Formats: sequence, C-alpha cells, structure tokens
Amino acid sequence: MPKHAVNDSEIETCCEVMLQLRPHVQREKFVEIVRNQETEGYKLAYIEDNNTVVAVAGYRICSNLFMGKHLYVDDLVTLESARSQGYGKKLLSWLRNIAITEDCNYFHLDSGTHRTEAHKFYFREGLSIASFHFSENLKK
Repeated sequence: MPKHAVNDSEIETCCEVMLQLRPHVQREKFVEIVRNQETEGYKLAYIEDNNTVVAVAGYRICSNLFMGKHLYVDDLVTLESARSQGYGKKLLSWLRNIAITEDCNYFHLDSGTHRTEAHKFYFREGLSIASFHFSENLKK
C-alpha cells in the first residue's frame, strides 16, 4: 500500500528511485528540495516491497481557472528493476482515488516526449493526451 513520506528519513529513502526520473537533482539536496516544495502543496508518496522503495510519486492538489480543483502528478517513477510488476499501476490508482476523495475535477500529469514506455502505460491506465505542454528554459 502506498504511503506518504512524512519525515526526512522517509523522504531520503525515496531519493534513489526519484533520481531515475530526475537525474539532475543533487542527492544531497533532495530532502531540502522536497521540503521546499511541500510549502507549495507538494506531497511525496512511495511503495515499499521487502524494505526497498520500488515506486515514488510526487503530487499536489490545487486549482486554476482551466480545470478548477485538480490533482497534478509532478513525478511518477518505478525502480527500473521493479517495472512491469504492478507498482506504478497501484500508485497511479491510489493517486486517482485521492483525487476523487478530494472532489477534484481532473487528475493529470505531464510526460516527457521521449518516455514512450511511460506513455503506453498511461494509455493502458485510461489517461489520454489532452493538450500540448510548451516550455522555455530561462536559465540556459
């Protein structure tokens, strides 16, 4: 069963898996970064199997004019050696249920254009491509 990372130790145990999705994040700053994001509504959740974190998700519930109240998944990753074993499906379902419980209008996420295997997973899980996401790196 997924659970929230509440203390620094639990957050730290999620780092190794998260770095597979976000390799640019500095390991020694991971807890600090998560704590800063928490002030903006971010929550970190994870699944353990045999005392090893195998899947991690970061999400937030917020509102905007376009979607109203929604749950946005910032990060969703399964340990490479544990993929295709149902952990991602379990975490995604758990997050979707939080969105329903919190009376959100939408449940959504972005996925890098190069992550084709993740896209297949999201399609299988009932998600669809709803829009293009445009960005510009301002710190080149």
